[in-house]
Amino acid sequence: MHSTRPRRRTTVLTASLVLALAAGPLAAPAFAAPPSATARQAAGPDAEALRAALAGLPDSDATAALVRVGGTDGTWRGSSGVHDLESGAAADPDARFRAGSTTKVVTAATVLRLAARGKVDLDAPVQHYLPGLLTKAFEPISVRQLLNHTSGIQAGDGFGDAFEDQYAHRFDTLTPGQVVASAVAKGPEFRPGERQDYLNINYTVLGLLIEKVTGHSYATEATRLVLRPAGMRDTYFPGTDPRIRGPHNHGYQLVQQSDGTTKFVDVTEWNQADRWAAGDMISTTADLERLITSLFRGRIVPEPQLKEMFTVPAGIAGADYSAGLQRFEYGGKVYWLKSGARYGYSTVVLATRDLSRTLVYSVDSTDAKGESMNAVAERIALAALK
Repeated sequence: MHSTRPRRRTTVLTASLVLALAAGPLAAPAFAAPPSATARQAAGPDAEALRAALAGLPDSDATAALVRVGGTDGTWRGSSGVHDLESGAAADPDARFRAGSTTKVVTAATVLRLAARGKVDLDAPVQHYLPGLLTKAFEPISVRQLLNHTSGIQAGDGFGDAFEDQYAHRFDTLTPGQVVASAVAKGPEFRPGERQDYLNINYTVLGLLIEKVTGHSYATEATRLVLRPAGMRDTYFPGTDPRIRGPHNHGYQLVQQSDGTTKFVDVTEWNQADRWAAGDMISTTADLERLITSLFRGRIVPEPQLKEMFTVPAGIAGADYSAGLQRFEYGGKVYWLKSGARYGYSTVVLATRDLSRTLVYSVDSTDAKGESMNAVAERIALAALK
């Protein structure tokens, strides 16, 4: 097994988004056929630009895209592409998909709700709640440092780094306990609070903490404290089940073969148990929109705990992650976002603090774990934040 380190890809994705936005609007491409997107226009968002962003699917970058843009100045909904390449049927706009690391928003909100109820002290060391989990090589790590990725715990091991290695194990189970044990065995990467390093391991440990302080499973508590209050009826945690229950569009990875040709490999079914509280949630664009709006309006996490989601640790060069979210500026506005990617699916949930603009998309990316931002996702972001 090899370590799984999402930081470089996540950092590059966000940097790509910022650079793409800074570059200004893209020229509308020429189409061989009319756009296949179906959409509804309201007052604010640029419907023409959004329709153009979704046009031409499926292509080599994505097989489908689902988009919801909202805010105080109007809404827009659109979908494009296919349900699956075999049938060519239109993509289901209400489909479920693997939401990847947007799971961390739910995990952070769960911990913060427990903090509001006095069951978790954000300043207390995780060693207090999970004695024996970390070795003596680790200095005290606060719950807050897990939330904002300044813990210094190294990445846990997975089933390899290459797609081929991971695909071969797609029906196998790697438990969160095994992932944490492999990370702990490596010792700390740096002293707590010294740097910020975005890693799944922080939220895997938070999942264990949630279970320890509540006596219930992570899925039970996250559903009770976050999903239900937010009205997320179509969101769930699959555990070791490799399937996506209910309506869903297929996800594909574009793989280069030994003869130089490429083929689409269906990656829809995949056991994501090792991602757990860091990234195994299955959701819909409507549910993720409900999540971000409910959170930002203070309906899930009360003040003062909610401010943790909008507080980047001070005194750390380059730090831009808060509890569950990531901060970036564009056009004089501050946006808070969380991206997520599993093979076949790339997701973003984004909003201004005042909810004047929100964006949720799921792109069935053919290289969702690649180092650069998906071209379709980039077009969507440019159009949505104009």
